[in-house]
Amino acid sequence: MQQTQTSYHRLFFILLAGWFFINLFQGIFTEINADEAYYALYGKNLDWGYFDHPPLVGVLNYLSAQFFGGNLGARFFTILLQPLTLLIVWKIISKKDDQKNAVIHFFIIAASLVMFSVYGFITTPDVPLLFFTALFLLSYKNFLSQSNAKTTALMALSMAGLIYSKYQGAILIILVVLSNFKLLKNIKFWIAGIVALMLVSPHFYWQYSNHFPSFRYHLIDRSAGFKWNYFFEYLPNQIAVFNPFTFGAVVYLLFTKKPSGDFARTLYFIIVGFITVFALTTFRGHAEPHWTVAASIPMIILLTEASMENEKLSRYIKKYVGWSLLLVLMARILLVSGLLPERIGFNGKKEKTEAIHRIAGDCPVVFSGSFQNPSLYNFFTGNESTVISSLYSRQTQFDLWRKEEGMKGKKVFLHLGVKDKSIKYPSGTQEIEGFFSNDLQTTNQLEIIFTSANHEFSERDSISIPVTIINHSSHIFNMNHPEFPAEIKAVFIGDKEPVLQNVTLSEPIEKIKGGGKIQRTINFKLPNLEKGKQVFGLSVSSLFGPTLNCDPVKIEIR
Repeated sequence: MQQTQTSYHRLFFILLAGWFFINLFQGIFTEINADEAYYALYGKNLDWGYFDHPPLVGVLNYLSAQFFGGNLGARFFTILLQPLTLLIVWKIISKKDDQKNAVIHFFIIAASLVMFSVYGFITTPDVPLLFFTALFLLSYKNFLSQSNAKTTALMALSMAGLIYSKYQGAILIILVVLSNFKLLKNIKFWIAGIVALMLVSPHFYWQYSNHFPSFRYHLIDRSAGFKWNYFFEYLPNQIAVFNPFTFGAVVYLLFTKKPSGDFARTLYFIIVGFITVFALTTFRGHAEPHWTVAASIPMIILLTEASMENEKLSRYIKKYVGWSLLLVLMARILLVSGLLPERIGFNGKKEKTEAIHRIAGDCPVVFSGSFQNPSLYNFFTGNESTVISSLYSRQTQFDLWRKEEGMKGKKVFLHLGVKDKSIKYPSGTQEIEGFFSNDLQTTNQLEIIFTSANHEFSERDSISIPVTIINHSSHIFNMNHPEFPAEIKAVFIGDKEPVLQNVTLSEPIEKIKGGGKIQRTINFKLPNLEKGKQVFGLSVSSLFGPTLNCDPVKIEIR
Protein backbone atom coordinates (compact mmCIF):
# COMPACT_ATOMS: atom_id res chain seq x y z
CA MET A 1 0.00 0.00 0.00
CA GLN A 2 2.83 2.39 0.88
CA GLN A 3 4.49 1.74 -2.50
CA THR A 4 1.19 2.45 -4.28
CA GLN A 5 0.75 5.72 -2.40
CA THR A 6 4.33 6.67 -3.25
CA SER A 7 3.61 6.10 -6.95
CA TYR A 8 0.57 8.38 -6.71
CA HIS A 9 2.67 11.10 -5.12
CA ARG A 10 5.31 10.65 -7.82
CA LEU A 11 2.66 10.97 -10.52
CA PHE A 12 1.31 14.12 -8.85
CA PHE A 13 4.68 15.86 -8.76
CA ILE A 14 5.56 14.77 -12.31
CA LEU A 15 2.34 16.34 -13.57
CA LEU A 16 2.91 19.41 -11.39
CA ALA A 17 6.41 19.84 -12.85
CA GLY A 18 4.99 19.40 -16.35
CA TRP A 19 2.40 22.09 -15.57
CA PHE A 20 5.20 24.45 -14.51
CA PHE A 21 7.36 23.90 -17.61
CA ILE A 22 4.42 24.23 -20.02
CA ASN A 23 3.53 27.57 -18.44
CA LEU A 24 7.20 28.59 -18.48
CA PHE A 25 7.35 27.95 -22.23
CA GLN A 26 4.05 29.77 -22.73
CA GLY A 27 5.17 32.72 -20.62
CA ILE A 28 8.40 33.15 -22.54
CA PHE A 29 6.94 32.99 -26.04
CA THR A 30 3.50 34.63 -25.64
CA GLU A 31 3.73 38.37 -26.22
CA ILE A 32 3.01 40.51 -23.18
CA ASN A 33 -0.42 42.13 -23.13
CA ALA A 34 -1.21 45.75 -22.26
CA ASP A 35 -2.50 45.07 -18.75
CA GLU A 36 0.65 43.11 -17.91
CA ALA A 37 2.82 45.99 -19.12
CA TYR A 38 0.79 48.29 -16.85
CA TYR A 39 1.31 46.00 -13.86
CA ALA A 40 5.03 45.79 -14.71
CA LEU A 41 5.14 49.54 -14.05
CA TYR A 42 3.60 48.84 -10.64
CA GLY A 43 6.64 46.68 -9.95
CA LYS A 44 8.95 49.56 -10.88
CA ASN A 45 7.07 51.90 -8.56
CA LEU A 46 6.31 49.82 -5.45
CA ASP A 47 3.68 51.30 -3.17
CA TRP A 48 1.02 50.21 -0.69
CA GLY A 49 -1.68 50.61 -3.32
CA TYR A 50 -2.47 51.62 -6.89
CA PHE A 51 -5.34 53.38 -8.60
CA ASP A 52 -6.89 50.18 -9.97
CA HIS A 53 -5.79 47.44 -7.56
CA PRO A 54 -4.12 46.55 -4.27
CA PRO A 55 -0.32 46.12 -4.35
CA LEU A 56 0.45 42.38 -4.56
CA VAL A 57 0.47 42.27 -8.36
CA GLY A 58 3.16 44.94 -8.22
CA VAL A 59 5.17 42.83 -5.78
CA LEU A 60 4.97 39.84 -8.16
CA ASN A 61 6.33 42.00 -10.96
CA TYR A 62 9.07 43.44 -8.76
CA LEU A 63 10.25 39.97 -7.71
CA SER A 64 10.18 38.64 -11.28
CA ALA A 65 12.22 41.62 -12.51
CA GLN A 66 14.94 40.91 -9.92
CA PHE A 67 15.78 37.67 -11.74
CA PHE A 68 14.75 38.12 -15.37
CA GLY A 69 14.11 40.64 -18.13
CA GLY A 70 11.63 40.56 -20.97
CA ASN A 71 8.48 38.49 -20.56
CA LEU A 72 9.77 36.53 -17.58
CA GLY A 73 10.58 39.83 -15.88
CA ALA A 74 6.82 40.28 -15.59
CA ARG A 75 5.70 36.64 -15.42
CA PHE A 76 8.17 34.40 -13.62
CA PHE A 77 6.62 34.56 -10.15
CA THR A 78 3.18 34.11 -11.70
CA ILE A 79 4.44 30.91 -13.35
CA LEU A 80 5.97 29.83 -10.03
CA LEU A 81 2.92 30.69 -7.93
CA GLN A 82 0.35 28.54 -9.73
CA PRO A 83 2.00 25.18 -8.96
CA LEU A 84 2.09 26.28 -5.32
CA THR A 85 -1.62 27.11 -5.59
CA LEU A 86 -2.31 23.65 -7.02
CA LEU A 87 -0.28 22.03 -4.25
CA ILE A 88 -2.37 23.82 -1.60
CA VAL A 89 -5.62 22.83 -3.34
CA TRP A 90 -4.44 19.21 -3.45
CA LYS A 91 -3.84 19.32 0.30
CA ILE A 92 -7.44 20.47 0.83
CA ILE A 93 -8.96 17.56 -1.10
CA SER A 94 -10.07 14.59 1.02
CA LYS A 95 -9.99 10.83 0.28
CA LYS A 96 -7.39 10.87 -2.45
CA ASP A 97 -4.32 8.93 -1.37
CA ASP A 98 -5.64 5.48 -2.25
CA GLN A 99 -6.99 6.36 -5.71
CA LYS A 100 -4.84 7.00 -8.76
CA ASN A 101 -7.75 8.55 -10.63
CA ALA A 102 -7.85 11.38 -8.12
CA VAL A 103 -4.53 12.74 -9.42
CA ILE A 104 -5.63 12.45 -13.04
CA HIS A 105 -9.04 14.00 -12.37
CA PHE A 106 -7.44 16.82 -10.39
CA PHE A 107 -5.19 17.94 -13.23
CA ILE A 108 -7.83 17.44 -15.92
CA ILE A 109 -10.30 19.62 -14.01
CA ALA A 110 -7.74 22.32 -13.17
CA ALA A 111 -6.40 22.48 -16.74
CA SER A 112 -9.90 22.61 -18.20
CA LEU A 113 -10.86 25.78 -16.29
CA VAL A 114 -9.83 28.22 -18.99
CA MET A 115 -9.29 31.34 -16.92
CA PHE A 116 -7.53 29.42 -14.14
CA SER A 117 -5.09 28.04 -16.73
CA VAL A 118 -4.50 31.46 -18.27
CA TYR A 119 -3.44 32.85 -14.90
CA GLY A 120 -0.64 30.31 -14.84
CA PHE A 121 1.41 32.43 -17.25
CA ILE A 122 -0.28 35.85 -17.51
CA THR A 123 0.30 38.25 -14.63
CA THR A 124 -2.77 39.94 -13.20
CA PRO A 125 -4.09 40.59 -9.66
CA ASP A 126 -6.07 37.35 -10.03
CA VAL A 127 -2.84 35.34 -9.70
CA PRO A 128 -2.22 36.13 -6.00
CA LEU A 129 -6.00 36.11 -5.47
CA LEU A 130 -6.14 32.45 -6.52
CA PHE A 131 -3.15 31.58 -4.34
CA PHE A 132 -4.61 33.21 -1.24
CA THR A 133 -8.06 31.77 -1.99
CA ALA A 134 -6.51 28.32 -1.81
CA LEU A 135 -4.51 29.21 1.31
CA PHE A 136 -7.58 30.73 2.97
CA LEU A 137 -9.70 27.64 2.29
CA LEU A 138 -6.94 25.37 3.61
CA SER A 139 -6.64 27.46 6.77
CA TYR A 140 -10.43 27.57 7.13
CA LYS A 141 -10.74 23.79 6.81
CA ASN A 142 -8.04 23.29 9.44
CA PHE A 143 -9.61 25.99 11.62
CA LEU A 144 -12.92 24.11 11.63
CA SER A 145 -11.27 21.01 13.06
CA GLN A 146 -8.83 22.78 15.39
CA SER A 147 -8.93 26.52 16.05
CA ASN A 148 -5.50 26.90 17.63
CA ALA A 149 -2.86 29.63 17.36
CA LYS A 150 -1.39 28.14 14.16
CA THR A 151 -4.67 27.95 12.22
CA THR A 152 -5.73 31.37 13.53
CA ALA A 153 -2.48 32.94 12.34
CA LEU A 154 -2.82 31.27 8.93
CA MET A 155 -6.40 32.54 8.66
CA ALA A 156 -5.25 36.09 9.43
CA LEU A 157 -2.40 35.93 6.92
CA SER A 158 -4.57 34.51 4.14
CA MET A 159 -7.37 37.04 4.71
CA ALA A 160 -4.86 39.89 4.51
CA GLY A 161 -3.39 38.31 1.38
CA LEU A 162 -6.83 38.18 -0.24
CA ILE A 163 -7.37 41.92 0.30
CA TYR A 164 -3.83 42.78 -0.82
CA SER A 165 -4.47 40.75 -3.99
CA LYS A 166 -7.85 42.01 -5.18
CA TYR A 167 -10.96 43.52 -3.60
CA GLN A 168 -12.98 40.43 -4.60
CA GLY A 169 -11.16 38.81 -1.69
CA ALA A 170 -13.55 40.62 0.65
CA ILE A 171 -16.49 38.91 -1.09
CA LEU A 172 -14.87 35.54 -0.49
CA ILE A 173 -14.49 36.24 3.23
CA ILE A 174 -18.10 37.44 3.50
CA LEU A 175 -19.38 34.33 1.71
CA VAL A 176 -17.48 32.08 4.11
CA VAL A 177 -19.08 33.84 7.08
CA LEU A 178 -22.54 33.66 5.47
CA SER A 179 -22.10 29.92 4.97
CA ASN A 180 -21.19 29.38 8.62
CA PHE A 181 -22.50 31.92 11.14
CA LYS A 182 -20.95 29.84 13.93
CA LEU A 183 -17.66 31.54 13.06
CA LEU A 184 -19.02 34.74 14.60
CA LYS A 185 -19.23 32.97 17.97
CA ASN A 186 -15.58 31.95 17.82
CA ILE A 187 -13.29 34.49 19.50
CA LYS A 188 -10.29 33.20 17.56
CA PHE A 189 -11.99 33.97 14.26
CA TRP A 190 -12.46 37.55 15.47
CA ILE A 191 -8.79 37.65 16.46
CA ALA A 192 -7.85 36.44 12.97
CA GLY A 193 -10.04 39.16 11.43
CA ILE A 194 -8.58 41.91 13.64
CA VAL A 195 -5.00 40.82 12.88
CA ALA A 196 -5.85 40.75 9.15
CA LEU A 197 -7.20 44.31 9.37
CA MET A 198 -4.00 45.40 11.10
CA LEU A 199 -1.92 43.81 8.34
CA VAL A 200 -3.98 45.56 5.66
CA SER A 201 -4.00 48.95 7.42
CA PRO A 202 -1.06 50.35 5.37
CA HIS A 203 -3.13 49.87 2.23
CA PHE A 204 -6.18 51.55 3.76
CA TYR A 205 -3.97 54.46 4.84
CA TRP A 206 -2.69 54.72 1.27
CA GLN A 207 -6.29 54.85 0.04
CA TYR A 208 -7.09 57.58 2.56
CA SER A 209 -3.99 59.60 1.62
CA ASN A 210 -4.92 59.46 -2.06
CA HIS A 211 -8.66 60.18 -1.54
CA PHE A 212 -9.77 56.56 -2.06
CA PRO A 213 -9.13 56.39 -5.84
CA SER A 214 -9.70 52.61 -6.11
CA PHE A 215 -13.03 52.65 -4.30
CA ARG A 216 -14.26 55.66 -6.27
CA TYR A 217 -13.26 54.02 -9.53
CA HIS A 218 -14.73 50.56 -8.86
CA LEU A 219 -17.87 51.66 -7.05
CA ILE A 220 -18.74 54.90 -8.88
CA ASP A 221 -16.77 55.53 -12.08
CA ARG A 222 -17.32 52.02 -13.49
CA SER A 223 -21.06 52.36 -13.20
CA ALA A 224 -22.40 52.66 -16.74
CA GLY A 225 -26.08 52.07 -16.11
CA PHE A 226 -28.20 49.09 -17.08
CA LYS A 227 -28.10 47.63 -20.57
CA TRP A 228 -29.77 44.39 -21.55
CA ASN A 229 -26.66 43.11 -23.33
CA TYR A 230 -24.69 43.36 -20.05
CA PHE A 231 -27.23 41.02 -18.48
CA PHE A 232 -27.60 38.56 -21.33
CA GLU A 233 -23.88 38.21 -22.05
CA TYR A 234 -22.98 37.43 -18.44
CA LEU A 235 -23.90 33.75 -18.20
CA PRO A 236 -22.43 32.78 -21.61
CA ASN A 237 -19.20 34.51 -20.59
CA GLN A 238 -19.15 32.56 -17.32
CA ILE A 239 -19.71 29.28 -19.14
CA ALA A 240 -16.83 30.12 -21.50
CA VAL A 241 -14.24 31.07 -18.86
CA PHE A 242 -15.03 28.01 -16.74
CA ASN A 243 -15.24 25.69 -19.81
CA PRO A 244 -18.76 24.59 -20.84
CA PHE A 245 -18.07 20.92 -20.02
CA THR A 246 -16.59 21.67 -16.60
CA PHE A 247 -19.21 24.28 -15.77
CA GLY A 248 -21.91 21.77 -16.68
CA ALA A 249 -20.41 19.22 -14.29
CA VAL A 250 -20.36 21.84 -11.50
CA VAL A 251 -24.02 22.73 -12.07
CA TYR A 252 -24.93 19.02 -12.07
CA LEU A 253 -23.10 18.57 -8.77
CA LEU A 254 -24.72 21.60 -7.14
CA PHE A 255 -28.21 20.36 -7.97
CA THR A 256 -27.78 16.65 -7.31
CA LYS A 257 -25.55 16.41 -4.25
CA LYS A 258 -26.16 18.08 -0.92
CA PRO A 259 -23.06 19.46 0.81
CA SER A 260 -21.84 17.32 3.69
CA GLY A 261 -20.50 19.44 6.52
CA ASP A 262 -19.60 23.08 7.08
CA PHE A 263 -16.63 23.13 4.72
CA ALA A 264 -18.48 21.62 1.75
CA ARG A 265 -21.36 24.05 2.32
CA THR A 266 -18.85 26.90 2.19
CA LEU A 267 -17.57 25.71 -1.19
CA TYR A 268 -21.14 25.72 -2.53
CA PHE A 269 -21.68 29.22 -1.14
CA ILE A 270 -18.53 30.53 -2.83
CA ILE A 271 -19.42 29.18 -6.26
CA VAL A 272 -23.07 30.29 -6.20
CA GLY A 273 -22.25 33.50 -4.35
CA PHE A 274 -19.59 34.75 -6.76
CA ILE A 275 -21.69 34.02 -9.82
CA THR A 276 -24.75 35.66 -8.23
CA VAL A 277 -22.96 38.75 -6.90
CA PHE A 278 -21.42 39.61 -10.24
CA ALA A 279 -24.64 38.80 -12.08
CA LEU A 280 -26.20 41.58 -10.00
CA THR A 281 -23.43 43.99 -11.03
CA THR A 282 -24.67 43.74 -14.63
CA PHE A 283 -27.50 46.06 -13.58
CA ARG A 284 -24.95 48.87 -13.23
CA GLY A 285 -22.53 48.04 -16.03
CA HIS A 286 -20.47 45.40 -17.79
CA ALA A 287 -19.20 42.52 -15.61
CA GLU A 288 -15.80 41.24 -16.69
CA PRO A 289 -15.86 37.44 -17.11
CA HIS A 290 -12.76 36.89 -14.95
CA TRP A 291 -14.19 38.58 -11.86
CA THR A 292 -15.53 35.21 -10.68
CA VAL A 293 -12.25 33.31 -11.16
CA ALA A 294 -11.85 32.69 -7.40
CA ALA A 295 -14.73 30.20 -7.72
CA SER A 296 -12.31 27.98 -9.67
CA ILE A 297 -10.73 26.74 -6.44
CA PRO A 298 -13.92 25.29 -4.87
CA MET A 299 -14.89 23.90 -8.28
CA ILE A 300 -11.63 21.92 -8.47
CA ILE A 301 -12.08 20.64 -4.91
CA LEU A 302 -15.72 19.61 -5.27
CA LEU A 303 -15.37 17.98 -8.70
CA THR A 304 -12.24 16.04 -7.75
CA GLU A 305 -13.79 14.69 -4.55
CA ALA A 306 -17.12 13.88 -6.20
CA SER A 307 -15.45 12.09 -9.12
CA MET A 308 -13.89 9.62 -6.67
CA GLU A 309 -17.33 8.69 -5.36
CA ASN A 310 -19.40 8.89 -8.56
CA GLU A 311 -18.36 6.57 -11.37
CA LYS A 312 -20.68 8.32 -13.84
CA LEU A 313 -19.08 11.68 -13.08
CA SER A 314 -15.63 10.10 -13.29
CA ARG A 315 -16.31 8.84 -16.82
CA TYR A 316 -17.75 12.22 -17.81
CA ILE A 317 -14.64 14.05 -16.64
CA LYS A 318 -12.31 11.73 -18.52
CA LYS A 319 -14.40 11.60 -21.67
CA TYR A 320 -15.76 15.13 -22.09
CA VAL A 321 -13.75 17.42 -19.81
CA GLY A 322 -10.58 15.56 -20.73
CA TRP A 323 -11.14 15.90 -24.47
CA SER A 324 -11.96 19.59 -24.07
CA LEU A 325 -8.32 20.08 -23.09
CA LEU A 326 -7.49 19.77 -26.79
CA LEU A 327 -9.41 22.99 -27.40
CA VAL A 328 -7.58 24.67 -24.53
CA LEU A 329 -4.27 23.44 -25.96
CA MET A 330 -5.11 24.77 -29.44
CA ALA A 331 -5.93 28.18 -27.97
CA ARG A 332 -2.61 28.25 -26.10
CA ILE A 333 -0.70 27.30 -29.26
CA LEU A 334 -2.43 30.13 -31.11
CA LEU A 335 -1.34 32.58 -28.40
CA VAL A 336 2.28 31.60 -28.95
CA SER A 337 2.01 31.56 -32.74
CA GLY A 338 1.15 35.22 -33.14
CA LEU A 339 -1.55 34.29 -35.67
CA LEU A 340 -4.44 35.71 -33.63
CA PRO A 341 -5.85 39.14 -34.62
CA GLU A 342 -4.02 42.05 -33.00
CA ARG A 343 -7.23 43.14 -31.25
CA ILE A 344 -6.95 40.01 -29.06
CA GLY A 345 -3.93 41.72 -27.49
CA PHE A 346 -1.13 39.16 -27.77
CA ASN A 347 0.77 40.20 -30.89
CA GLY A 348 1.71 43.24 -32.98
CA LYS A 349 2.35 45.64 -30.11
CA LYS A 350 6.13 45.39 -30.02
CA GLU A 351 6.46 46.46 -33.65
CA LYS A 352 4.30 49.52 -33.10
CA THR A 353 6.15 50.68 -29.99
CA GLU A 354 9.49 50.21 -31.72
CA ALA A 355 8.20 52.30 -34.63
CA ILE A 356 7.39 55.14 -32.21
CA HIS A 357 10.79 54.70 -30.56
CA ARG A 358 12.58 55.17 -33.88
CA ILE A 359 10.95 58.59 -34.15
CA ALA A 360 11.11 59.66 -30.51
CA GLY A 361 14.62 58.37 -29.84
CA ASP A 362 15.53 58.86 -26.18
CA CYS A 363 12.87 61.54 -25.64
CA PRO A 364 10.03 60.76 -23.23
CA VAL A 365 6.78 60.01 -25.07
CA VAL A 366 3.41 61.47 -24.08
CA PHE A 367 0.19 59.74 -25.14
CA SER A 368 -3.46 60.63 -24.76
CA GLY A 369 -6.29 58.19 -24.07
CA SER A 370 -5.72 54.96 -22.14
CA PHE A 371 -2.95 53.54 -19.98
CA GLN A 372 -2.12 50.76 -22.45
CA ASN A 373 0.09 52.73 -24.85
CA PRO A 374 2.54 54.27 -22.34
CA SER A 375 2.74 51.00 -20.42
CA LEU A 376 3.62 49.01 -23.53
CA TYR A 377 6.05 51.67 -24.69
CA ASN A 378 7.95 51.54 -21.41
CA PHE A 379 7.93 47.73 -21.35
CA PHE A 380 9.28 47.23 -24.86
CA THR A 381 11.70 50.17 -25.01
CA GLY A 382 12.53 50.92 -21.37
CA ASN A 383 12.03 54.63 -22.05
CA GLU A 384 9.92 57.05 -20.04
CA SER A 385 6.34 57.59 -21.12
CA THR A 386 3.04 58.75 -19.73
CA VAL A 387 -0.57 59.42 -20.66
CA ILE A 388 -2.69 62.51 -20.13
CA SER A 389 -6.26 61.50 -19.31
CA SER A 390 -9.32 63.56 -20.10
CA LEU A 391 -13.08 63.46 -19.71
CA TYR A 392 -13.16 61.07 -22.65
CA SER A 393 -10.90 58.48 -21.00
CA ARG A 394 -10.83 57.09 -17.48
CA GLN A 395 -8.23 58.03 -14.90
CA THR A 396 -5.47 55.53 -14.09
CA GLN A 397 -2.36 55.14 -11.97
CA PHE A 398 -0.62 57.60 -14.30
CA ASP A 399 -2.82 60.33 -12.82
CA LEU A 400 -1.30 59.56 -9.42
CA TRP A 401 2.26 59.18 -10.66
CA ARG A 402 2.10 62.48 -12.59
CA LYS A 403 5.19 61.58 -14.58
CA GLU A 404 4.63 64.59 -16.85
CA GLU A 405 5.89 66.80 -14.01
CA GLY A 406 9.39 65.45 -14.56
CA MET A 407 9.11 66.00 -18.32
CA LYS A 408 8.57 69.75 -18.17
CA GLY A 409 11.51 71.66 -19.60
CA LYS A 410 12.65 68.57 -21.54
CA LYS A 411 12.24 67.67 -25.18
CA VAL A 412 9.32 65.24 -25.45
CA PHE A 413 7.50 63.53 -28.29
CA LEU A 414 3.72 63.77 -28.18
CA HIS A 415 2.07 60.86 -29.99
CA LEU A 416 -1.09 62.82 -30.79
CA GLY A 417 -3.10 63.77 -33.82
CA VAL A 418 -3.47 67.55 -33.52
CA LYS A 419 -4.50 69.67 -36.47
CA ASP A 420 -1.75 72.03 -37.72
CA LYS A 421 0.74 70.60 -35.20
CA SER A 422 1.18 66.89 -35.77
CA ILE A 423 3.46 65.48 -38.45
CA LYS A 424 3.18 62.02 -39.99
CA TYR A 425 6.59 60.35 -39.73
CA PRO A 426 7.38 57.23 -41.77
CA SER A 427 8.89 54.52 -39.55
CA GLY A 428 9.58 51.19 -41.17
CA THR A 429 6.29 49.88 -42.50
CA GLN A 430 4.28 52.19 -40.22
CA GLU A 431 3.38 55.86 -40.07
CA ILE A 432 3.67 57.60 -36.70
CA GLU A 433 1.76 60.80 -36.01
CA GLY A 434 2.85 63.37 -33.47
CA PHE A 435 5.15 66.32 -32.76
CA PHE A 436 8.06 67.34 -30.52
CA SER A 437 7.90 69.96 -27.81
CA ASN A 438 10.43 71.53 -25.45
CA ASP A 439 7.85 73.10 -23.14
CA LEU A 440 5.19 70.56 -22.16
CA GLN A 441 2.21 71.93 -20.24
CA THR A 442 -0.75 69.89 -19.00
CA THR A 443 -3.93 70.90 -17.20
CA ASN A 444 -4.33 68.00 -14.78
CA GLN A 445 -2.31 69.76 -12.07
CA LEU A 446 -4.95 72.46 -11.71
CA GLU A 447 -7.73 72.14 -9.15
CA ILE A 448 -10.90 74.23 -9.22
CA ILE A 449 -12.79 74.55 -5.93
CA PHE A 450 -16.34 75.86 -5.99
CA THR A 451 -19.54 75.71 -3.99
CA SER A 452 -23.06 76.16 -5.30
CA ALA A 453 -26.06 76.57 -3.01
CA ASN A 454 -28.47 75.90 -5.87
CA HIS A 455 -28.58 72.37 -7.36
CA GLU A 456 -31.74 72.85 -9.45
CA PHE A 457 -31.65 74.77 -12.74
CA SER A 458 -33.90 75.57 -15.65
CA GLU A 459 -32.96 75.74 -19.32
CA ARG A 460 -30.88 78.81 -20.25
CA ASP A 461 -30.44 79.93 -16.63
CA SER A 462 -27.59 82.38 -16.10
CA ILE A 463 -25.17 80.96 -13.57
CA SER A 464 -22.47 82.73 -11.58
CA ILE A 465 -20.08 80.73 -9.39
CA PRO A 466 -17.11 81.96 -7.31
CA VAL A 467 -14.12 79.66 -7.76
CA THR A 468 -10.61 79.17 -6.43
CA ILE A 469 -8.07 77.81 -8.92
CA ILE A 470 -5.02 76.10 -7.42
CA ASN A 471 -1.88 75.14 -9.32
CA HIS A 472 -0.50 72.02 -7.61
CA SER A 473 2.47 71.92 -9.99
CA SER A 474 5.82 73.46 -9.10
CA HIS A 475 5.85 75.15 -12.52
CA ILE A 476 4.10 78.29 -13.73
CA PHE A 477 0.88 77.55 -15.59
CA ASN A 478 0.39 79.80 -18.62
CA MET A 479 -3.21 80.03 -19.83
CA ASN A 480 -1.93 81.60 -23.08
CA HIS A 481 0.85 79.08 -23.63
CA PRO A 482 2.12 79.25 -27.27
CA GLU A 483 1.83 75.47 -27.74
CA PHE A 484 -0.65 74.36 -25.07
CA PRO A 485 -3.15 77.19 -24.46
CA ALA A 486 -5.94 76.41 -22.01
CA GLU A 487 -9.42 77.64 -21.21
CA ILE A 488 -11.95 76.92 -18.48
CA LYS A 489 -15.25 75.30 -19.41
CA ALA A 490 -18.37 74.16 -17.59
CA VAL A 491 -19.04 70.43 -17.96
CA PHE A 492 -22.34 68.56 -17.83
CA ILE A 493 -22.30 64.77 -17.77
CA GLY A 494 -25.51 62.83 -18.36
CA ASP A 495 -26.22 59.53 -20.05
CA LYS A 496 -24.51 60.63 -23.26
CA GLU A 497 -21.24 62.37 -24.12
CA PRO A 498 -20.16 65.24 -21.81
CA VAL A 499 -21.49 68.66 -22.81
CA LEU A 500 -18.96 71.51 -22.61
CA GLN A 501 -20.02 75.13 -22.21
CA ASN A 502 -17.86 78.21 -22.63
CA VAL A 503 -17.58 80.52 -19.62
CA THR A 504 -16.47 84.08 -18.98
CA LEU A 505 -14.29 85.08 -16.03
CA SER A 506 -14.74 88.11 -13.81
CA GLU A 507 -11.12 88.90 -14.65
CA PRO A 508 -8.83 87.23 -17.22
CA ILE A 509 -6.11 84.83 -16.04
CA GLU A 510 -2.71 84.95 -17.67
CA LYS A 511 -0.51 82.85 -15.42
CA ILE A 512 -0.74 80.93 -12.13
CA LYS A 513 2.55 80.51 -10.34
CA GLY A 514 3.65 77.08 -9.09
CA GLY A 515 1.83 76.27 -5.87
CA GLY A 516 -0.26 79.42 -6.23
CA LYS A 517 -3.99 80.07 -6.23
CA ILE A 518 -6.29 82.58 -7.90
CA GLN A 519 -9.89 83.50 -7.15
CA ARG A 520 -12.38 84.43 -9.84
CA THR A 521 -16.10 84.32 -10.59
CA ILE A 522 -17.24 82.15 -13.49
CA ASN A 523 -20.32 83.13 -15.49
CA PHE A 524 -22.16 81.13 -18.13
CA LYS A 525 -25.58 80.25 -19.45
CA LEU A 526 -26.95 76.75 -19.04
CA PRO A 527 -26.82 74.93 -22.42
CA ASN A 528 -29.64 72.85 -23.86
CA LEU A 529 -29.63 69.72 -21.75
CA GLU A 530 -31.89 66.75 -21.23
CA LYS A 531 -34.25 67.15 -18.32
CA GLY A 532 -33.41 65.21 -15.20
CA LYS A 533 -30.28 64.51 -13.22
CA GLN A 534 -26.87 65.59 -14.49
CA VAL A 535 -23.36 65.79 -13.06
CA PHE A 536 -21.85 69.27 -13.14
CA GLY A 537 -18.19 70.20 -12.94
CA LEU A 538 -15.55 72.61 -14.19
CA SER A 539 -12.80 71.70 -16.61
CA VAL A 540 -9.58 73.17 -17.95
CA SER A 541 -9.37 72.23 -21.61
CA SER A 542 -6.29 72.06 -23.85
CA LEU A 543 -5.20 70.08 -26.90
CA PHE A 544 -5.17 66.98 -24.67
CA GLY A 545 -8.91 67.52 -24.24
CA PRO A 546 -10.91 68.65 -21.22
CA THR A 547 -9.80 67.36 -17.83
CA LEU A 548 -12.10 67.21 -14.83
CA ASN A 549 -10.41 69.58 -12.38
CA CYS A 550 -12.92 69.59 -9.53
CA ASP A 551 -15.14 67.44 -7.37
CA PRO A 552 -18.30 67.24 -9.49
CA VAL A 553 -21.76 67.75 -8.01
CA LYS A 554 -25.17 66.33 -8.90
CA ILE A 555 -27.73 68.79 -10.24
CA GLU A 556 -31.32 68.63 -11.49
CA ILE A 557 -32.38 70.16 -14.82
CA ARG A 558 -36.04 71.14 -14.69
